[in-house]
Amino acid sequence: MTFMFDAALASLREIVSPPFRNVLFKSLGMTFLLLALAWVGLDKLALSYISVDHSWLQLALTYATGVGLFVFLAFLIGPISVLVAGLFLDDLADVVEADLYPPGERGTAIPVSQAVMMGVKFAVVSAGVNFLALLLLLLPGINAVAFLLANAYLLGREYFLFAATRFRSLEEAMELRRRYAPQLFLAGLFMAAFVVTPGLNVLTPLFGVAFMARIHKMLSAERQARWAGR
Repeated sequence: MTFMFDAALASLREIVSPPFRNVLFKSLGMTFLLLALAWVGLDKLALSYISVDHSWLQLALTYATGVGLFVFLAFLIGPISVLVAGLFLDDLADVVEADLYPPGERGTAIPVSQAVMMGVKFAVVSAGVNFLALLLLLLPGINAVAFLLANAYLLGREYFLFAATRFRSLEEAMELRRRYAPQLFLAGLFMAAFVVTPGLNVLTPLFGVAFMARIHKMLSAERQARWAGR
């Protein structure tokens, strides 16, 4: 458990470095641009269905629509930022691995098609978990805990898979993920802390890449030591 705290602290220091800040600004800019376009489109679509004779009722419905869209798009900030940041994950992984491995031993970039699919998967997972959290608001006492545990499980699995596939085949990465499932769940708790904290949730992809690159290295070294001891 100690090595996870060390990895988390090192990752926190890294996500404020210039390469990570640049990706953060790019991903946030693209995220808010997409949300602004979605706002305009959805607002026009919604208002096209509102037709009442009284001006005051028209105004009330317009404001109600605006509030509803704001809540809906605020819910999408996390998933969309994850999707956009996914375009830069390989670049960030290169930065992290340059500090962790000697020259020539770093991982290789994931194929574009696979990277896109993983980015979409990250976004779908994020949206699904956030939607589940909204439903769990109806069940006080378990909603926060369930949300935290679900995020820990899913984020730990998916971000480790990304880090591992830079060094090994997808099948090998999945086998390694299954072997160290308990450790990855604990690692996922660190990432879940970002997701459940408003404002920090947009940093989840940056922290996830830096953190899981270190976790993958540590677990790979442990596995090699076990094989060598046989």
